[in-house]
Amino acid sequence: MPEAPTVAAEEPERLAAWLARNAVDSLPEGALAAKLVKAREQDRPLRVKLGIDPTAPDIHLGHAVVLRKLAELQRAGHTVVLIIGDYTARVGDPSGRSELRPMLSPEQIEGNATTFQEQALKILDADPQRLEVRRNGEWLDMPMADLLALLRTTTAAQLLERDDFAKRWSANEPISLLELLYPLLQAYDSVAVDADVELGGTDQKFNLLLGRDIQRAYGKSEQAILTMPLLVGVEGHRKMSKSLGNQIGVTDAPEEIYGKTMSIPDEAIGEYRRLLLDDPGEPHEPSPEGSPSASVEPTPLEPAPQGSSARDAKRALARGLVRWLHSEQAAEAAERHFDRLFVERDAPEHIAEASFARDGAVHLPGLMAAEFGMSSSQARRLIDEGGVRLGDAALGRGEYDVASDRADGQVLKVGKRRFRRLRAA
Repeated sequence: MPEAPTVAAEEPERLAAWLARNAVDSLPEGALAAKLVKAREQDRPLRVKLGIDPTAPDIHLGHAVVLRKLAELQRAGHTVVLIIGDYTARVGDPSGRSELRPMLSPEQIEGNATTFQEQALKILDADPQRLEVRRNGEWLDMPMADLLALLRTTTAAQLLERDDFAKRWSANEPISLLELLYPLLQAYDSVAVDADVELGGTDQKFNLLLGRDIQRAYGKSEQAILTMPLLVGVEGHRKMSKSLGNQIGVTDAPEEIYGKTMSIPDEAIGEYRRLLLDDPGEPHEPSPEGSPSASVEPTPLEPAPQGSSARDAKRALARGLVRWLHSEQAAEAAERHFDRLFVERDAPEHIAEASFARDGAVHLPGLMAAEFGMSSSQARRLIDEGGVRLGDAALGRGEYDVASDRADGQVLKVGKRRFRRLRAA
C-alpha cells in the first residue's frame, strides 16, 4: 500500500497513487494525477461524481466502500457530486442482470431517494463546499431533439460490447431499447455536472468509460475513473445486495451489524477490514480555504492479538463496524448482546412482548406471522424444522397450537435473533 502523502501539494502523482491504493482501476493511466495538477493550477477543487439509482431505500456496506472513498476525496479538499438517479431509476441499470429490472413508481423512487440521501450523510461530509446533491431528472427530462443528439454519439455495436449485453445477445435473450439507453443517460450525467472524476464499482466500468466518450462528444474534458471492489455479502460468495438478502445496512441496529458480521466466512474478514476500516493515514491535500472536513472516518481497527483466532479477528471487525456506524458504547453493548445469545445461550436483556387471548390455545404460526412479518407457511416450516423454541424446549413437528397456560410468560425464540415474551391478555 502506498504511504499516505504528507506534502501532497508538491507530489500529485504520489497523492493520486495513494487515493487509488485500494481501487481496482484508475483509468486512464496518469489521468487522476493530471486532474490533480490542473485543479491546483486553477485553484479549484475537483468535481468527483457518483451516480446512485434509488431502486432500494437503504444503503449497505457495499455502497459504503465507494462512499468512504468519496469521503476521502472530500477530506483531500475536493467536491463530491452525488447524483440521485431519479430519472435513470425509471429505466433500471442492467449491470450484472440477465433480465429487465422491474419498473418503480415515482412515489417509490422519491421515497428511496430521500432515505438514500439521508443515509449517505452518515459517511459523507454534508458541508455545501464539499457536497453537491443533484437529481438527474434536472437534465434528463430533455426535449426530443436533445435526446436524438445524445443518441447520435454512440453506436449499437459499442453498447453491445458491454459484457452483460454481449452474453444476452449471444444467448438470444431479449435486450430492451430502454436498457440500451441506460448507459447513455448515465454517461450524460458526467456532461451535465462537469465531472472531473467518476467513481463506481467494478460492475460500472463500462458506464464510467462511456462517460468519457460522451464528454468528448460534447466538447468536455474527459473524466478520470476509479473503480472500487465489490464487497461480498455475509455468505461470502455473491456481491452484497438487498435483493439477495445478504447485506449489512449502515443503519441496521448495532446488534444486527455485530451479529451479521460474525456470520461472514473467515476468508472475507481481510477484505472487509481493508475496504471499510483500514487506517487512511495522514490528511491529504488541503482545501483551498484550508477548512477541515467533517466527513465521518472510521476509527482505525484495533489489531488482532498475535496468534489470535479467526473468531477473535471477526469480533474485532464487528466491534469496528458498530463503532464506526454507531458508537463505542453501542459496540460494547452489541458484543454483550451477542455473547448473551450465542455464547451463554441466554435470552436478551430486553424482549418485546406479544399478547394473545387467554382462552384456549395459542396458534403460534399466526402469532409469528403478525410479530415477525413472515407468512404462516414460513412459520410452520420453521417449527417443523426445529427452529422455534418456547422457553427451554424446542417445538416439535406440527406443534402449532400451545395451551395458553403453557405459553403465558414464556420467551418464544424464532431462529437465532428473534424473540418475544408471550403474555396472556
